[in-house]
Amino acid sequence: MAGLKPEETKQIKGMTLRRDPAREACFKVVGSDAELEEWPGMTEISRRQRIHRHMNNETGAVEIAAQCLVDFPEAPWELRMHLARQCWDESRHVAGLYRRLREIGGHKGEFPISNFEWCVTCSLDTLAARLALQNRTFEAGELDLLGQLPAKWREAGDERTAEVLESILADEITHVRFANQWLRLLVREDRRLALKIAMAVRFLSSVTAALAPQEGQLSPVGLAYEEPQNRITQVNVADRRQADFTDSEIDEYLRQSGFQPIMTSNAEG
Repeated sequence: MAGLKPEETKQIKGMTLRRDPAREACFKVVGSDAELEEWPGMTEISRRQRIHRHMNNETGAVEIAAQCLVDFPEAPWELRMHLARQCWDESRHVAGLYRRLREIGGHKGEFPISNFEWCVTCSLDTLAARLALQNRTFEAGELDLLGQLPAKWREAGDERTAEVLESILADEITHVRFANQWLRLLVREDRRLALKIAMAVRFLSSVTAALAPQEGQLSPVGLAYEEPQNRITQVNVADRRQADFTDSEIDEYLRQSGFQPIMTSNAEG
């Protein structure tokens, strides 16, 4: 949080986070994902809500990459170029999702939004820590989601949305890859950054725990929240490899997520 002025921060459930980025008046911004409307199944309202939420997440990704360019002008030129290209990619994602939202009868501001990733990531005071959370954690998690979602949309008869998501996945692989490669280089040049990254991961864990729904709490649409272990997405091993995660890193993530490590699977095969 070093370097942030008090007016640039907010307090939520005992946690100090970066204040939300600006949004148009039509949007209702909530403090946590637990306050979002999350409709079950693939009904018309569920489909609109899913695209609307994804659209705002991609907007946040543009803003995070752009803020990194503003906050760290001394970063290596090649890394800054990667971040600039990411801004362009994420803006295309927003445009594609917004177009698709309107095609299926939705509109911006139809559902509440949360800027969780921005508020956490932009609280950090080093570029390495921000890359570790936004690209290597949040966007890597999107690789897992986007590895499954196109099939789900096709099962619902929506080929167009499936194609949009597949195009987004291709870009996200490159965003995770450059972060992985640059983080290794940055840490090799300055070992102190490894501690900054570890502190960032711990900070994310603390915020996630503080903002998580309480046992028995109902969602805004009146449904009970699933246990966290039941919301874990299948790990997209193939695309994580393309994004330059090592097999040992993937194995560790699989263990943490409750899945069988790939090295064990390969040995048994």
